[in-house]
Amino acid sequence: MAKIYYVGDWAILTGPVFAETPFYHSPKGLDIFNYGRWLKEALESGGRHQVESVPAWDFYNQLGPGDYERVLADHEVFIFSDIDAKLFQLAPSFFDREKFGQKILTFPDRVRLTVEAITGGKSAMFLGGWYSFTGEQGKGGWGRTRLAEILPVRCLDYEDLVESTEGFSVEVTPAGETAFSGLDLNQIPPLLGYNRTRPRPEGKILLQIKETGDPLLAVMKVGRGRTLAFTSDPAPHWGCNFVFWDKYQEFWQRSLDLIWPLSDPGAGRT
Repeated sequence: MAKIYYVGDWAILTGPVFAETPFYHSPKGLDIFNYGRWLKEALESGGRHQVESVPAWDFYNQLGPGDYERVLADHEVFIFSDIDAKLFQLAPSFFDREKFGQKILTFPDRVRLTVEAITGGKSAMFLGGWYSFTGEQGKGGWGRTRLAEILPVRCLDYEDLVESTEGFSVEVTPAGETAFSGLDLNQIPPLLGYNRTRPRPEGKILLQIKETGDPLLAVMKVGRGRTLAFTSDPAPHWGCNFVFWDKYQEFWQRSLDLIWPLSDPGAGRT
């Protein structure tokens, strides 16, 4: 069984806000959406894996020095989806003015810790979204950090969102035919968008966007670990059709098999 730590694909909707007087503004609603529930259910559906789904704000706010190190030690697989690099690079205490001048403020670098964990034998999935890879207006920022060292694709230096209301089709490469043998990936419903990336020599492209040839799913060996990049969304909105595909759960279980367990040389490993 893999213990999986899944960060991202949660959202909060606040409002509407009512201005009852010039001095009082009152929000009248708060909804929390777990868009990652489909992927969590898919990975747990076979009874082999346990997934801890963590909102981005908890990843940022609730892990103090030493906590992320324990998370990395306690899990075998990590999923980062639609979260920006600032969640790794900043700590809440940097904005606590009461602590200014009391002592030197530094914290363990979560980017470094993540890279070291993966190269040391852990596995990771990096999944697409508006704040993944380079992201909207560069807000994802993964390529500007050491995360670029362990990604099986290369990030662009400019906004990478490619979107269409008509959707994009999936094309399987020869390597993908082997890795996903017996699963007809041509039946994946239209994907409404993806993050444009570039191949890298160390990575192996298994799926690509039919209309453009851009990478969709790639894997790579990193030191003693493995990583997978899926450049579209495992959740709505890009994946609002994808999550209801009848082979969605099998697809993600087979994808996980590509990077974990590391000692298993079984079919599908590239």
